[in-house]
Amino acid sequence: MAERWLVLGGGYCGMRLVDLLLDLGHEVVVTHRAGTNRHVIHQPAVTVDHNTSSPRLRPQPQAVVFDSSQGIAPDLGPLGPFTAVLSTIPPGEAGVDPVQDQLGAALRQEAPPWVGYLSTSGVYGDLQGSWADESLPPRSLIPRSRHRIGCEAVWRASGLAPLILRLPGIYGPGRSPFSRLRESRARLIHKPGQVFSRVHVDDVVGAILWCQRHGYRDTVVNVCDALPCPSSELLGLAAHLLGCKLPSYERYQDVKATMGPMAQSFWRENRRVSNRRLLSWGYALRYPTYREGLVATLAEERGETFNPTHHRADGLLAG
Repeated sequence: MAERWLVLGGGYCGMRLVDLLLDLGHEVVVTHRAGTNRHVIHQPAVTVDHNTSSPRLRPQPQAVVFDSSQGIAPDLGPLGPFTAVLSTIPPGEAGVDPVQDQLGAALRQEAPPWVGYLSTSGVYGDLQGSWADESLPPRSLIPRSRHRIGCEAVWRASGLAPLILRLPGIYGPGRSPFSRLRESRARLIHKPGQVFSRVHVDDVVGAILWCQRHGYRDTVVNVCDALPCPSSELLGLAAHLLGCKLPSYERYQDVKATMGPMAQSFWRENRRVSNRRLLSWGYALRYPTYREGLVATLAEERGETFNPTHHRADGLLAG
């Protein structure tokens, strides 16, 4: 049965979700800022039906402008009703959530059966390498993450009973270490004891669909793989898969002063993010670790995936 989704903001995860929803036969309304419409620009009008090997028209989402910086907000009434709503939009410069600020009343009137909000596991703050599960109160001191904590609170108080999905670093086709290695932009930095959690974009998409279809809402869930590790391990495997040399080894203490504020904030905090709640809900990770995820990412970047629709997680193959 066809559903109608509202995806607010798109972004890397959002547009991957939009593509899959369209391939599954659902209707999608997606918002974009004024002057941009990356999905319609970048997606071909004709694609190949991998079941018949014949060309077919690719379905397109209904794109509408939502630009809080210019005070442009869509009228949701004529666009709905929606089966599900997902917000991928980060806090504004002042830490205000643009969706709740400008569309909150309209969403409450629409009262969609399922609402999701993509947040960050950065809200947990520095745990010196210890594990963070959803029972741990957010306590990050970094301003960017403090803004997220505030936005989460606004969503939870909205009356929409949202599912808040906390994500660590996201990787996948087009967002991987391979291009940095090819272009000699990668850095092999080591900080003793430092680990990072991460997740493949297809597991973000799969988890969203799994949670929506099983009715999980009004709570928080971490979406991450099962193997936090130093960034040097990820880079090492990527270099091996490409058959190229690693960049020169650098000590964090020697190079931290050369890093930008964003990079410094990532390296300042150290934690392992637990996915036990997500797994207890029945979702099975398509890429349990970065090892499987990097192999699949490189194959897709090289155009070696025979059936990308089947390759991407759809939330139905789990469990």
